[in-house]
Amino acid sequence: MAGIKGQKGSRLFQFFNYLLLTVFGFLMVVPFFSVLAASLSSRYAVDTKRVFIFPVEFTFASWEYIFSFNTLWRSLGLTALVTLIGTFLALLINALAAYPLSKKDFGPGKVLLMGIVISMIFKSPAIPYFLTLNALGLYDNFWVLILPHLIMSYNLIILITFLRQVPKELEESAMIEGCGYLRILFSIILPSSKAAFATVGLFYAVMIWNQFSAPLWFIQNHKLYPLQLLIRSYISDAEVPTTYNVSAVLYNDKTVKAAVVIFSVLPIIIVYPYLQKYFIKGAMIGSVKG
Repeated sequence: MAGIKGQKGSRLFQFFNYLLLTVFGFLMVVPFFSVLAASLSSRYAVDTKRVFIFPVEFTFASWEYIFSFNTLWRSLGLTALVTLIGTFLALLINALAAYPLSKKDFGPGKVLLMGIVISMIFKSPAIPYFLTLNALGLYDNFWVLILPHLIMSYNLIILITFLRQVPKELEESAMIEGCGYLRILFSIILPSSKAAFATVGLFYAVMIWNQFSAPLWFIQNHKLYPLQLLIRSYISDAEVPTTYNVSAVLYNDKTVKAAVVIFSVLPIIIVYPYLQKYFIKGAMIGSVKG
């Protein structure tokens, strides 16, 4: 009898758990679908506030219009290039840093790890941070969109935790064969750690793609505007080009801005499903003590 009651209680808990997660999940995606619906609706439907989750008077007019923005395509290309270079360099540098720090017999490891944890807790003050990067010549410089983001303490700790779980026998066998540390890292450790590096790579890619503070502080040249800063200028400063006959088209500022916002997040949404299997595996990093 007690076992039956326990099973019923477990099923009831599971039901409410799934229900609660479903409700929260729905609330989290509502804003996205609301903006998407506005971008695919006519200006009449948006102005009369008839659009919520589904498009009303469906039209691609806003999308066709934003595709004519040369600045948007240039910013998209710049942001994609920055994300690719930044993610690659971040993974390379983090791999080179995490590998020795994952070794318990690495002398300075404890001191360096303590410094990493302290830097994660206490962020650098804004003014010294700005003055330092400015003194390095990174003001209005392409590399300011990449270099400040190459090492993040949290991501580095994830890699250190994962690499500590790699069997020592793999490295010992490679050393017997005459491999050095760099060859072990790139030929053995990295191929066997795809889940960890895919997860951290996704973190870096999303962070660099969505960066806003650094461009806002350091970029004045409009040709160096990444996508998020350009969208901010469209939305906040009302810089969306609107040279059209209002009475003759199906879009307005609201639908165009909605289309621009969705345009900025589509690449990440498209890429994520390909990395999802690695992301799920990587999310379990550290759950088993090495």
